[in-house]
Amino acid sequence: MGTTGIVAGQLTKLPHSGKVTVAVGFNPRATTERKHVASATIDQMANTFSQIYFHFIFSTKNRIDWISPDIENRVRAYIGGIARKHKMTAIQVGGIDNHAHALIGSPPSLSPSQIAKYLKGDSSKWIHIEFPEMRNFAWQDGYGVFSVSRSEIDRVVRYIQNQREHHSKQTFEDEYLSLLRLHGIEYDDRFLFG
Repeated sequence: MGTTGIVAGQLTKLPHSGKVTVAVGFNPRATTERKHVASATIDQMANTFSQIYFHFIFSTKNRIDWISPDIENRVRAYIGGIARKHKMTAIQVGGIDNHAHALIGSPPSLSPSQIAKYLKGDSSKWIHIEFPEMRNFAWQDGYGVFSVSRSEIDRVVRYIQNQREHHSKQTFEDEYLSLLRLHGIEYDDRFLFG
């Protein structure tokens, strides 16, 4: 496989060297001898491969039961669409009336805080438009995010799918605290729920 370089303003295959020649300051109107102002040879960068999964959890503001069973599938589908819009994969979205879970596959260019901003901000705006009677709806200020290894995806998917059953035995607050402890995340009780 050869490398690609810039020669007279066009991409041209160069003999295989593991290096790329880059012309800087190309001027097509200059005489042939002066077309390249400067050039440099740099090592070719290897491809970047990633596999990043995040489990997001965020509640409604003050854990009010806003997401009723009659709208929850629409809200979940919309959150999945938000992920697609921003080049992510929503592997599973779920939750119950007062909180949401989202298992997201993410490109390395997006930080967890940016993903949370997209998921929460875009869905909140849509809820206000789609359901005018919910104009006071809001998500909590913060969120929980946990990295998930590929080998644990099926387990996390089942966990999210079984939220109604799970919460017949445990409150959101208890669930959230147990996940923080499980992942060794320190927290201050004063700022835990917003």
